[in-house]
Amino acid sequence: MKVESVSIDWDGGTVSGRLIRGEKRPGVLLAHGAGTDQDHPMMVGLRDGIGALGYPVMTFNYAYTERGSKRPDPQERLLSVHRAALDWFKDNVTGRVALMGRSMGGRMGTYLAAEGADIEGVVLHSYPLHPAGKPEKLRKDHLSGITVPMLFLVGTRDPLSRMALFDRWVRPLPTAETFEVADGDHSMRVRKASGRTNEQVQEEIMARLAEWLAARQPN
Repeated sequence: MKVESVSIDWDGGTVSGRLIRGEKRPGVLLAHGAGTDQDHPMMVGLRDGIGALGYPVMTFNYAYTERGSKRPDPQERLLSVHRAALDWFKDNVTGRVALMGRSMGGRMGTYLAAEGADIEGVVLHSYPLHPAGKPEKLRKDHLSGITVPMLFLVGTRDPLSRMALFDRWVRPLPTAETFEVADGDHSMRVRKASGRTNEQVQEEIMARLAEWLAARQPN
């Protein structure tokens, strides 16, 4: 697969993206988490896995990672870059897009969905329902306003999404589907006692994602 480097203009400058073109629809705009960038091995693995399924997929850096910082920008600045990446992807590659994000990147995608972005759905890989150690600070209120399909890929040991809270506030949402990774942590890593390898877990995730994307294809 050919990976193209692209430049995405936004209100505050330019960020870089990595694009794989494909024939299927919808395309997938894949956003990274707070502690990584688009070239992190996990992001590359997800990007290449989606590309291998035949779908257009594009990653991008937020402005803070583009300038080499580890500290995320304020939310509105993150969203401004995310919107610009979505517009670029729709205008230059495919008119039909599903948003997907790891942790913080997925959370930004839900805000775009809640404000009515023209998208096919949202895939949340380890959605951070609350900060680590602060289960009282739930990031849930906007989720009930999302009308497009959502797929939550959640590890049962994720310290940023306690399962009891997830089961109460997220699982019942009318547009939400859930795929549990038994024993998975926030990075979807499992312990040896689980009887599975991390590679097997990633295969399980990609298989479920393939099903969800196939259901979004035009008739």
